[in-house]
Amino acid sequence: MELKSMFDLRGKVCIVTGGAGYIGSRFTNALLAFGAKVAATDIREVAAEELADDPATVENLYTLVCDVSSTESIKASFAAVKERFGKIDVLVNCANYGAGYGKGSQIEFMEDEVWQKGVDGAVGTVFRCTREIIPYMKESGGSIINIASMYGVVSPDPRIYGDNPQKNPPNYGAGKAGVLMFTRYSAAHLGEYGIRVNAITPGPYPNPSNQGDKRFNEELSKKTMMNRFGQPEELCGALVLLASDASTFMTGSNITVDGGWTAW
Repeated sequence: MELKSMFDLRGKVCIVTGGAGYIGSRFTNALLAFGAKVAATDIREVAAEELADDPATVENLYTLVCDVSSTESIKASFAAVKERFGKIDVLVNCANYGAGYGKGSQIEFMEDEVWQKGVDGAVGTVFRCTREIIPYMKESGGSIINIASMYGVVSPDPRIYGDNPQKNPPNYGAGKAGVLMFTRYSAAHLGEYGIRVNAITPGPYPNPSNQGDKRFNEELSKKTMMNRFGQPEELCGALVLLASDASTFMTGSNITVDGGWTAW
């Protein structure tokens, strides 16, 4: 293989769950930029023309609604992608949902159903989508990319959160830690089919709509060696690597893109 073509995604069909979200939309456009055909699934309906940064890539973008809490919804969306493009090469498990806010986010006050919903939103989503993609990828192999979190590796520092509404609940971290273990487990058990499974662990990439607390933002930024937040585009290099033939001997790996947060 020529080195210049290793990252070329032309001919590949990719699914990005949560593909219209703050991070997911960047993933969608990065894959399109490298030539892939992309199906962006999301809980909300978004037109391809609205999502694509480059109008020239719209013809390679398929948007559809999918609720990753529902196995039937996942099955229907994957079948629709196969019918549209003929195959599925890459699955990016980006979609998640949380539960547990305010007092209810604290361990001693968290209700059972809140705990379960938050864990499911972090790792149950990855499990269901992975299970349902296997029959498609068994045909010719593929790459599954799971999006984990720094809080699946280290705990939030409660000293910087205080009463900030962005306080991170324990079910999220427990679920994201599960994503990393499930990545390794899946890699071990799916390798025989030519299916690679890897993870990306982002650091702090807060949505601008959640950046209203200046003091908290400063404290959160100091937790990185770069002394700043990450920008969604800075995750895309790892994404394209794992989606492309540049990573054909990588599986069970976790690429950390956190500005040094977990390396202190």
